[in-house]
Amino acid sequence: MKKLLLLCFFAFQISIFSQEKTDSIPKKWSITGKLTFLFNQNNFSNWKSGGENTVAGNIGVNYDFNYKNNNINWDNRIITDFGLSYSKENSYQKTNDNYEYNSLLGVKTKKDWFLSFFLNFKSQYARGYDYKKTPKIAVSDWFSPAYLSFGPGMLWKKSDNAKINIAPATAKITFVSDEFSGQYGVEQGDNIKFSLGFNLSGYLKFEVMKNVKMENIITLYSDYFNKPENIDLDYQINFFIYVNKVITMSLKFHTIIDDNASSKIQFKEFFGFGIKYIFHKR
Repeated sequence: MKKLLLLCFFAFQISIFSQEKTDSIPKKWSITGKLTFLFNQNNFSNWKSGGENTVAGNIGVNYDFNYKNNNINWDNRIITDFGLSYSKENSYQKTNDNYEYNSLLGVKTKKDWFLSFFLNFKSQYARGYDYKKTPKIAVSDWFSPAYLSFGPGMLWKKSDNAKINIAPATAKITFVSDEFSGQYGVEQGDNIKFSLGFNLSGYLKFEVMKNVKMENIITLYSDYFNKPENIDLDYQINFFIYVNKVITMSLKFHTIIDDNASSKIQFKEFFGFGIKYIFHKR
């Protein structure tokens, strides 16, 4: 629980600092930040049908730093989430853990089309376990695995909420520690795996109805030199329901297909109801 409170305090300080500093940022920059905190508690006393007292919380911080000047378009996004649950029987368990940074630079060639260069980094904050095994076994840790992808390409961008980037010469580097060597596609005894392939990423966000928005984020990757027919898929569908300026509900579906990480399709569903803080500066 201490980790969750510390992360909450840290994220809140970032949002306050960013809000105070945006007055000095040139108008060519557009910055939007969102801090969301979700909390739930179950408490049972003499409950005949059974139940376990649990406390859970999740904090999410999303930042967009976008630069536009004549034919130059540079989009930067940080997406980070961390969640914990606590019960007397299972103690603390990590329920959500993600850090992702995206950077996409484009030079306009004609209407809606840009020469582009993208960079993406993904990892997690804390040690992760497979709780289905007894005793539990570690499956991840900070920077293990971590993924760094980058490469030139072509960008089609209709707006900040509708864009597709195609990068046919994408370098992808996978990092693991000694403990996880031999996993996530990295050869036993190594800590790094390098691959070259085709990357397609897309983003689409629109209003489904009043106060309800839907966000789609997709990434496809094919390694030219290692089973190119096995295409990696990372697809997120997020629904945001705005009750008012402070209260929000989120429904998120996340699917990953990656033979190097798991032979099975990975799926995660998340529903939350909590408090959000948004600032926007142009």
